[in-house]
Amino acid sequence: MLLLEDSVNATPLYTVTASEIAAFLQNADEPTRNWLTANRFTGAHHTFAVVPDASGKIAAIVAGVRSATDIFALSHLPSALPQGTYRLATSQPVADYACALSWLLGTYQFSRYKSSPKPMSRLSMTPSAETTRAQQMFDAIALTRDLVNTPTEDMGPQHLSQVAQQLATEFGGTFREIVGDDLLTENFPAIHAVGRASHRSPRLIEVTWGDPTHPRIAVVGKGVCFDTGGLNIKGADGMRQMKKDMGGAAHALALSRLIMQARLPVALHMLIPAVENAISGNAYRPGEIVSTRAGLKIEIGNTDAEGRVVLSDALWLAAESKPELIIDFATLTGAARVALGPELPATFANDDAWFDALAAAATAAQDPIWRMPLWQPYHDMIKSSIGDIVNTGGPQAGAVTAALFLERFIPQGQAWIHIDTFSWNLKSRPGRPDGGEAQSLRACFEMLKTKFAR
Repeated sequence: MLLLEDSVNATPLYTVTASEIAAFLQNADEPTRNWLTANRFTGAHHTFAVVPDASGKIAAIVAGVRSATDIFALSHLPSALPQGTYRLATSQPVADYACALSWLLGTYQFSRYKSSPKPMSRLSMTPSAETTRAQQMFDAIALTRDLVNTPTEDMGPQHLSQVAQQLATEFGGTFREIVGDDLLTENFPAIHAVGRASHRSPRLIEVTWGDPTHPRIAVVGKGVCFDTGGLNIKGADGMRQMKKDMGGAAHALALSRLIMQARLPVALHMLIPAVENAISGNAYRPGEIVSTRAGLKIEIGNTDAEGRVVLSDALWLAAESKPELIIDFATLTGAARVALGPELPATFANDDAWFDALAAAATAAQDPIWRMPLWQPYHDMIKSSIGDIVNTGGPQAGAVTAALFLERFIPQGQAWIHIDTFSWNLKSRPGRPDGGEAQSLRACFEMLKTKFAR
């Protein structure tokens, strides 16, 4: 955690890069120089040395970092240092936002079900606008991670609904949901078809916030709270982590929180189609035709390609109010991971100016994305012989054909960004423990803040 006050009793913490270590040693006092030299401390990234005083107590910490602005620079320290309170004591200019966020990210642990969470050290910093900004960003990242990490028993469609309602209440937004058979009455047949087999009713979750005269931004998140694969059932390995298939919804909730907390001058419209893709006697079947709000008929080639089906209704609703931009987040395809790996979200956009803005924001926020093509000739792969479109695209270009499927539910001229995110860390790294992860969240908020902040 951050201790937002000056603490004279805190242990000094110096940061140094590998290229700065020679100069640091030259300027250090003789005991420190001798100690670091004897211990062969090189200032390598994500290393540290404990420097003792004459009595053997900790006199200082010297931490190796990649750069002062790296948002993971200090993330290795909170759990690794001797428990206590530390203060930055470097003679170099300090990037308060990066230092605060990197420390906070290093304190994250999903401890809801642990009887003894690991204790973390504290960093003392003078309160500022930058430390506040860092705390708000960390809270949004932690929200994303917590939602994804929570087992489905405690994170079903109704639980996502509760989180959305709490956000709306906290920030003065309006909450609405359409549940169960009311989805048919209100013309959301695709969401209903996918979610009807679960004992927990499918729903469309909606939050609106802001001045309706401001530019309208729609944020949509795939909320498949567990994906068995449906009747095209997944194997054991494929199903193991499917609690994370609502990662898109987690991102949508976290981005909405950041937008409302920053009071960006936008009219926010957040939508989450929340379902479980379950197996029962009334589960939707391969070969069926599913109707959509847009009027298009979807042939179901595979019930495990359910995310794009539920998103079709939500995207069409988002477009009905003609927003300036629609952003959707979805843990949509394994093909995106094959193409780009687990750490690089596949990003599709039908508007170059908006994508360029997102790419610039991703660089500034150190939150990488990679653009993938909406390659129009591949529409042939999702043609249906008995409907308007099929929800499977064949064995190749799976991320592209999934995005092309979604594009059919975006009206001509409507700006749209689709982010196919893994929402998961396969291994632990400083500030990024294994489990749920926010990917592209910082980039999207930076883009909107740059575009719309007063």
